Amino acid sequence: MREVDTVRVTIIGTGYVGLVTGVCLAHSGHKVTCVDIDASKVARMQQGEVPIYEPGLEPLFRTVLANGTLTVTTDLAAAVKTAEVVFLALPTPQGADGAADLSAVLAVADQLGGLLAGFTVVVTKSTVPVGTGDEVAKRIRRTATADFAVASNPEFLREGLAVEDCLHPDRIVIGTSSEPARALLHKLYAPVVERESQFVDMNVRSAELTKYAANSFLAMKVSFINEIANLSERLGTDVEAVRRGIGPDPRIGEKFLQAGIGYGGSCFPKDVEALLYTSKTHDYDFKLLESIVIINQSQKVRLIQKLESYFEVGLAGKRLALWGLAFKPDTDDVRESPALHMIPLLLEKGATVVAYDPHARHTAESVLGQHENLVYAETALEATQSADALCIVTEWDEFRTADLNAVRDSLAEPVIFDGRNLFEPADMKTAGFHYEAIGRASDEQG
Repeated sequence: MREVDTVRVTIIGTGYVGLVTGVCLAHSGHKVTCVDIDASKVARMQQGEVPIYEPGLEPLFRTVLANGTLTVTTDLAAAVKTAEVVFLALPTPQGADGAADLSAVLAVADQLGGLLAGFTVVVTKSTVPVGTGDEVAKRIRRTATADFAVASNPEFLREGLAVEDCLHPDRIVIGTSSEPARALLHKLYAPVVERESQFVDMNVRSAELTKYAANSFLAMKVSFINEIANLSERLGTDVEAVRRGIGPDPRIGEKFLQAGIGYGGSCFPKDVEALLYTSKTHDYDFKLLESIVIINQSQKVRLIQKLESYFEVGLAGKRLALWGLAFKPDTDDVRESPALHMIPLLLEKGATVVAYDPHARHTAESVLGQHENLVYAETALEATQSADALCIVTEWDEFRTADLNAVRDSLAEPVIFDGRNLFEPADMKTAGFHYEAIGRASDEQG
């Protein structure tokens, strides 16, 4: 690793974004303090316990904790006093009206002014609406006695690949009108950039919009290919063949073109809704965003529709295995997961659901609670035992490599409804399954 010009960093909030960012900056050679108000969580982290599942994070966390480049505390005042850069990595959940809830961000901003001891760059890392930086600056200014600057530095981390994305970013968006702030943030990220062109500099408001624009565009790609998949089922064509035909076009690109049962997670759903809310409050009718929301909500029930079509007598009394609770593989995050949308509906219809996920069981349980017809299996094969059908909801590699002969033998009926298109329909037919995926030809058509 190249020699590092160390920056003293404080990160307020230790969720996915805050913790991953803090660990990676500490690994890069900076002096990082992570702050959280949850004393029990902080105590566990101080003992080396990582509160989230993210591949590669735990060993890195324990290394930087042990060598002292990362500390974790509840003492906001002490952490801010020594910092050159303060990141706000706080939750901005979706409100009932779709607007981002900024209460956590603004509550901290109200405290910061009186805590600053010298020139400090206050950076919103959280995804926030346009104008938040202006409000943060206004609130800090009320009590500040030291000089400061406000910046926006949106994150583009993919859960499951967050450490890789943090250490090897494709770009660093920095929004600020302060040249000293811009220079300091360039120095902060110098260890992880290979070329100066990876920095994308702009003003604060443009950076705030950039994050929403990026996530909404990706959500649009997912929704588009899902609509093509639904049309493919009516036309007898194969969405996978279509994907292979359009993805290599550099104007389109292959990423986010995997048909399935919709997107979830902490970003796409709330960010699309938040941008839609912003549009409405500024008297702009963003019809495309409205369509994305509608398409995604309907896509989450596609497997239920397929189940009801197959079991013509209804789902009451059916035992259904469900593989996958996380919204995507390699994370324990279940926020807006299609599984958590499906399970209550299946239970309402009288089905028994036997669910399995390699890492997300406990997070799912905390949301779904207990139900007499909801069972959590310890293994994928245990979930399929005597089930009338298997539903695949999350594309874990464990499911791709499952022993299909064992799965077939354990099911009461050899029926699979695949919401993530893990297998080839022709292969599954040969293996003796009734297999339905999303937009896939069920025979040699397409």
